[in-house]
Amino acid sequence: MSKLKSLAKQTVWYGGSNILSRFLNYLLTPLLTSVFASADYGKISTLFAYAAFLNILFTYGMETAYFRFVQTEPENKVYNTAFSSILISTIALTCILWMGSYEIAAFMEIPSHPEYIQWMLWIVALDTLAVLPFSKLRHLGRPVKFAMIKTLNILLNIGLVLFFLVICKNSSPDSLWFSFYNHETGVGYVLLANLAASALTLLLLCRELFAFKWELNRSFWKKLMHYSWPLLIVGFGGMVNEMIDRFMLLKLLPGTSEEALSQVGIYSANYKLAVLIVLFIQTFRLGAEPFFFSQSNAEDAPKTYARILKFFVIACCFCFLGVTLFLDLWKYFMGKTHSEYWSGLMIVPVLMLAKIFLGIYYNLSVWYKITNRNLTGAWITIMGVLITCTINYLLIPSIGYWACAVATVCCYGGMMIASAILGQKYYPVPYEWKNAAFYIGCSLGLFLLHQLLIRIYAANWYLFATGILLSLIFLLLIIQKERKELAGFPLIGRYFQS
Repeated sequence: MSKLKSLAKQTVWYGGSNILSRFLNYLLTPLLTSVFASADYGKISTLFAYAAFLNILFTYGMETAYFRFVQTEPENKVYNTAFSSILISTIALTCILWMGSYEIAAFMEIPSHPEYIQWMLWIVALDTLAVLPFSKLRHLGRPVKFAMIKTLNILLNIGLVLFFLVICKNSSPDSLWFSFYNHETGVGYVLLANLAASALTLLLLCRELFAFKWELNRSFWKKLMHYSWPLLIVGFGGMVNEMIDRFMLLKLLPGTSEEALSQVGIYSANYKLAVLIVLFIQTFRLGAEPFFFSQSNAEDAPKTYARILKFFVIACCFCFLGVTLFLDLWKYFMGKTHSEYWSGLMIVPVLMLAKIFLGIYYNLSVWYKITNRNLTGAWITIMGVLITCTINYLLIPSIGYWACAVATVCCYGGMMIASAILGQKYYPVPYEWKNAAFYIGCSLGLFLLHQLLIRIYAANWYLFATGILLSLIFLLLIIQKERKELAGFPLIGRYFQS
């Protein structure tokens, strides 16, 4: 139990700021969907999908390699070698892609705005240089500074978006503020705000940056790369699974490019309604990765990993119910101005189930990271990519973005099963699979029951009350089944002790 408390503490400290920053960022969605039509929002989604791919390519697993080798090597040696490698590759990749920015813009159906690609490259480069300084803060136990920088980043980002798209855009033509706004820039203001926030982040990390000393020990660098290069495949493949559906929608949907961008915008806006599970998974990973490595040599590590997964699944199920039982409220998250976004609401439960499978897979991935079998993890990810691309290629022309939702749940479900089977072979962990399946099944059952009630009754207040009641039923079920486990937790434990 003390180890679970330790993980919870790390997750709160390092994940709390991530929750706040991500949630504030997600709050921009209603603004962006009200300011931009679905086609323009599709451009934003496509650009950030492109950036997500580049983030994986630019960092190539060095963050995880840092946490792995800092357990056995001097921290300065690991940090200096890893950062030297990142610095060289970032400069080289940025220059190469910058020269092809016009061709990339044409491929992404925005040929008149190559500057969007160039601004995005600056964002990716600055964010890449901040990765290892942030890892250093996590390793050295500097949660306050970590949280402060993350929060200031998103506050500046949101502030600048509001400044350009609300204050400047809506000002009278003869005012000073209106002079800051250029209608030709359009969605580019979202990129410029992000670029300014990334620059501020790197400035606030100057102490960690100045702690860097050039050191590129060839033999140690080879060890780092031998460990991290399969993680590039894992990360890149994971991002393909996460983002390739936007590109495939853009290219495979029948009709004009404007119609395709509109469908991408609708799909992307509804995708963001999986916010609770996404935030929880991202927060969990920030605390879990260094924790898993630090506990890997403990005798009871497998038992600890099993208990972590069980409570992780329970938390994800609450997130699932928290969104799917109240979709009629969450839809306003996408704004009231463009109700066209609401046509994709029913893909949200499918996507959230997929995110639960993804979260379980992240828990299971500990076996190949601590046993140095990252290449096996890469093959699992490649399998997921094949599932994603095949289903999307076959079904997008006929069922549109529903194909993307089906592909996502099949991909992450397949990766979860493959990792569970292989993990038990190389690093056995006594996971409670029956309980996990039971909790997920109960969540799906409660959602389907709620959908049945929606077909019968139309009063929103009644459905809202029913959603709360069904959530309480699930809570009581958890309390009944996990009473002994819950009794060991601080603060709430005394309420479950017999």
